[in-house]
Amino acid sequence: MPQQVLAQASSNSSPPASPQPPRPRQQAPRKQERDLQHREAPAPPAMAAADEHQDLTRAFAGMGGLGVDEAALVAALGRWRRQPERRAQFRRGFPGFFSASAGAGIERCEDEYLRHLEDEFARFRDAAVLWALHPWERDARWAHYALHGAAHPRGVLVEVACTRAADDLLGARRAYQALHHRSLEEDVAYQVKDATAGLLVGLVTAYRYEGARVSEELAAEEAKALAAAVKAAPATASAARLVQNEQVVRILATRSKPQLRATFKIYKELHGKPLEEDFAGEPCLQEAVRCLDSPPKYFAEVIGRAFREDADKHAKATLTRAVVSRADADMEEIKDAYAKQHGAKLADAVAKNTNGHYKDALLAMIGK
Repeated sequence: MPQQVLAQASSNSSPPASPQPPRPRQQAPRKQERDLQHREAPAPPAMAAADEHQDLTRAFAGMGGLGVDEAALVAALGRWRRQPERRAQFRRGFPGFFSASAGAGIERCEDEYLRHLEDEFARFRDAAVLWALHPWERDARWAHYALHGAAHPRGVLVEVACTRAADDLLGARRAYQALHHRSLEEDVAYQVKDATAGLLVGLVTAYRYEGARVSEELAAEEAKALAAAVKAAPATASAARLVQNEQVVRILATRSKPQLRATFKIYKELHGKPLEEDFAGEPCLQEAVRCLDSPPKYFAEVIGRAFREDADKHAKATLTRAVVSRADADMEEIKDAYAKQHGAKLADAVAKNTNGHYKDALLAMIGK
């Protein structure tokens, strides 16, 4: 087109040019130019390489949240193929997890970090397996691990006993017998050697009334009984503890949840603070009150603690347990409670604090 316009502009001063055959399309030179540009493309800038290294470090360590970023790891396998020097640089830049081994000429992986990796890689696997189990079997296995696992918090027993419906707790006890050839209550009575044994046996063997009927008169009477027990509680650790008080154990282990909520409400009205505050120093009692009073508020609290920087392995494990066990129960109420407590959506908090397939699995169970 530019040649035609030029020819027209000069037609008044020169004879018409003889027609010229169309010029061939220059496809080959452009392709060669692209190939040359591709071959001569500069190496990634140092900043990009540093960012890639940092992203992989965060994903590999699980330090960017719970779980690991499997996609980042798989991508690195391809990008770093046949580049052992990059993996060596990665190990050297990972203080606290790899250390130089004198005389061996290697960057040795610390045993503690290997255990950490096992925990992080296992989060998705555990969530998927637990989700597939029957809820009664799931609770029975959690209870068994709480009793027989090394240093596992006994609060799991309180959680299972106090947040499940009566028939579900009974089903978990039946599953426990089928799996372990003995009853849950006999294991609790035998394995728990401290002052909480009586309360825990009472909680796991409870079959609570689940109707809506509540006696305000009874609630007032038992609120006063609880107050008397708190007032009479000894100040010395060597004396009988509040968790061993017969009235306290009887009320918490037998009354229906609506009845207990009425009792807790009257107690707060009479004394200006919730009962769990007066149970200070008795974590088993405090957890029982929170679980019996409002399971959604309780689970929103423990999920929030799982995201804290100082959360230990048991606090982190609570996230999987809470989401898997409540996905089909009261997850919508938990989401509302979490938003009130933390000023953020639960799904957003999970997306921010977890990684990879583990994050995807939790979000799928939580829903948006």
